[in-house]
Amino acid sequence: MTMLRGPIEKTRPVLAERSVARKDASGKVLGTVALDPQIFGHEPNVAVLHQVVTAQLAARRSGTQSTKTRAEVRGGGKKPFSQKGTGRARQGTPRASQFTGGGVALGPKPRKYAEKTPKKMVKLALYSALSDRAIEEKVALVDAFAISAPKTKDAVQLVTNLGLTGTVLVVIEAGDEAGALSFRNVPGCTLQTADQLNAYDVLLHDWILFTDATLPVAEKAEAR
Repeated sequence: MTMLRGPIEKTRPVLAERSVARKDASGKVLGTVALDPQIFGHEPNVAVLHQVVTAQLAARRSGTQSTKTRAEVRGGGKKPFSQKGTGRARQGTPRASQFTGGGVALGPKPRKYAEKTPKKMVKLALYSALSDRAIEEKVALVDAFAISAPKTKDAVQLVTNLGLTGTVLVVIEAGDEAGALSFRNVPGCTLQTADQLNAYDVLLHDWILFTDATLPVAEKAEAR
């Protein structure tokens, strides 16, 4: 049986069409908006999500823990006891790790835990996380927050009107100071700007709330 050899065609994954109900601040349904399939239409890639989230959490570690080695502890310039005649094992310095107050052997030192992750992988992880929330119908869309002055009570009422329960990731515009000050004290709500969205924060919350201005749309020139 002969095998035909030729160029292998790469098939692009089929992106699903998903939509979300568009509401106003009072909870009234204004219509339905189709979510961009390039962002919300993926089949969640669990392996990529795990790798990217693990790298993100590792990068958040401060890495400032430090212990002193035997060369860094004070004292110990003199031999603790004679080489012979004591019946004990020979020792050269009390700064050794087996002595109280001595240096720590193989202890932690300041280091960076950040891992290099390809940009395409980070983007795929974010799209997978957003698609997962879209599959579970946990994406909410409001036309605008309609908060003219900072007031936590208005933010709580908006979340209640939209029927959002559990934890909510609120995606706001960078210059929306009134919205930021209103949502920051709402229990279970976390603020995030559109350009700072990441897979970990999306997966950490039950709901993700967008406005018309912050709903992500893929660029026309972006390769599918």
